[in-house]
Amino acid sequence: MGTKFKVNVCYGGHSIDTELKNLGSPPALLIGTPGRLTDHLERKSFDTGSIKTLVLDEFDKSLQLGFLDEMNTIISRLPGLQKRVLLSATSDIEIPAFVRMESPITLDYTEEEKNEALSVKLVLSPEKDKIDTLFHLLCSLDPGPALIFCNHREVTERISGLLNKKGIQTGYYHGGMDQDDRERILVRFRNGSLHYLVTTDLAARGLDIPEMNHVIHYHLPATESEFIHRNGRTARMHASGTAYIIQFREDKMPEYISGNMDVLPVTPGKPLPDPPGYRTIYVSGGRKNKLNKSDIVGFFLQKGKLDKSDLGLVEVKDFISFAAVRASAVKTLLANIRDEKMKGKKYKIEVARDVIKRVE
Repeated sequence: MGTKFKVNVCYGGHSIDTELKNLGSPPALLIGTPGRLTDHLERKSFDTGSIKTLVLDEFDKSLQLGFLDEMNTIISRLPGLQKRVLLSATSDIEIPAFVRMESPITLDYTEEEKNEALSVKLVLSPEKDKIDTLFHLLCSLDPGPALIFCNHREVTERISGLLNKKGIQTGYYHGGMDQDDRERILVRFRNGSLHYLVTTDLAARGLDIPEMNHVIHYHLPATESEFIHRNGRTARMHASGTAYIIQFREDKMPEYISGNMDVLPVTPGKPLPDPPGYRTIYVSGGRKNKLNKSDIVGFFLQKGKLDKSDLGLVEVKDFISFAAVRASAVKTLLANIRDEKMKGKKYKIEVARDVIKRVE
């Protein structure tokens, strides 16, 4: 946002040594996950006496995921707190006593009006295993990214693998993956080199992922709240979108879904969706190597002889970077920069590896 304040992050899977080095010069804002923040408090990585404000984002979800002990520990180690901000997309959450909220003020930004930009359609599956119906649905949809929600981690991997086997490039995303793999798959989804992502409810909230036209419920969640969160990934900011519920003909709808829905017939025989127009290029250097977005863009355009229109989203991390490059230009780019140096140093630059589950 260009505030010029120092901001650091800490989370599981991120280099603890890098975090400790960053905290040597205290930031104005520290953003982290409950587990890693607790770890740093145990290590006494930074002075807590001057911390006046604590923000607990997705507070309701954190309680559901079992982070109560960690949040209790964090708050107990911050003796100078003057303000606590709890953010939640759902209401009526009981605030535990350890938060020590005195006379809280509630700010409600929800809208009572029904989201007219969102349409919900029912897709009936003739079989209990709905993979073929999902495949035919994807072949029937207009081009564009889609999130496919499942209720279990292992199912996301199975569905992703089967769709890849059928010829639709698909990735999966869930909380059991390594942090590095989760970040890589989200980079590809954001930059348009992957159109379909099979995920658990982990992707329903709090992720920096693009606006999309399609949300598909392969499984319906247990609660209406999670159903709303999933659907919130489309039809945002005045855009329109569609949520699809794939349901076995003999299964009953949960109670939170009422009323008649339009049934969308899907038929076999439609051609496969077009593959993504971009591929993700991996660069073995990032911010800590003194590389920035301009360095990578300039290198690809000048040394790689890439046309500006062939370069998409560029993301620079601490020690690695990713760039979306039009698929038709990748081979020429890699050939042109094979022996070239960027800012006087040779980096490994290649097509980013995929995270794909093999299905026998």
